[in-house]
Amino acid sequence: MVNFTFRGLMAPVFTAFNQDWTINTAIVPEYAQFLADRNVPGILVHGTTGEGSALSVAERKRLAEAWVAAGKTTKQHIMIQVGGTAFPDVKELAAHAEKIGADSILTLPELYFKPSNEQDLIDYLREISAVAPNTPLLYYHIPVWSGVNINMEKFLTLSVGKIPTFQGIKYTNNDLSEGYNALKAADGRYAVFLGADTVNCASASGRKACHCLANFQLVQPATALGFDSVIATGINFLPDHFNSIMAAVRANKVEEARAIQEKLTAAVKVVTKNGAWVPTMKVAMNAITPIDVGLARSPLKNLNAAQIRELQVDLPAVATL
Repeated sequence: MVNFTFRGLMAPVFTAFNQDWTINTAIVPEYAQFLADRNVPGILVHGTTGEGSALSVAERKRLAEAWVAAGKTTKQHIMIQVGGTAFPDVKELAAHAEKIGADSILTLPELYFKPSNEQDLIDYLREISAVAPNTPLLYYHIPVWSGVNINMEKFLTLSVGKIPTFQGIKYTNNDLSEGYNALKAADGRYAVFLGADTVNCASASGRKACHCLANFQLVQPATALGFDSVIATGINFLPDHFNSIMAAVRANKVEEARAIQEKLTAAVKVVTKNGAWVPTMKVAMNAITPIDVGLARSPLKNLNAAQIRELQVDLPAVATL
């Protein structure tokens, strides 16, 4: 039986690229320390924010190794997302994550031969668990992007005792009623990370327009409902906002938490007004922190020079508490 006790803030870190689009692993120790110094105890590698699906298996392994090594110094929890590729590669990445000493593994569902029900998903996760039998495994529920919309309360209830290393989910959905039910499923035995950075928009263009709102407008109400753990892109460059919201809710300072939430949402609206989620967030990271993560890799579309400059000018004014 594996043990998974991590709770709190986890930054889904960006993949830093050099100008020739090779991955920049040299920056990882500095990046990890930057987050550790700002009370961010967890790191998620190769999530949506980290452009995991735009990397080769070899690149993903190399970057995972860099983060695990850095985490040993900073004492941060390192979670590696292994999904989003061919199933043999998913299992190879999971086995590699365990070999290098990752603290936990997260996986997307199969994205082509999609699971259609709870048992399909249990069977899929059981195969991944088998190749990393000593590492906690979590499931990445992001139905707007994966196309897999299995009810998480029912899935968690049915999964008990069926996946040896299974410990919880990253819940990336704006439906807080289902999220709350997931928190309470199976007598609350599973970790449920709020990761709601998408909403159920009807089109890709709609997704882009409202991508930020669930992630940042849900933090305060979700924490008030009982979520004690968050994985959100903005933790990379606005960690004080997230820490302050969670502290205010724990202290029952509802109005203070709501006020900080409004500042967080205002900042993210400035960030995302001219482009898609990852490209705009990377520019924001570069603009207000000392960590240069470069631009987003193709097929993502980056901002033009004028849009980058606009964000660099406008963001600092709204990014402080």
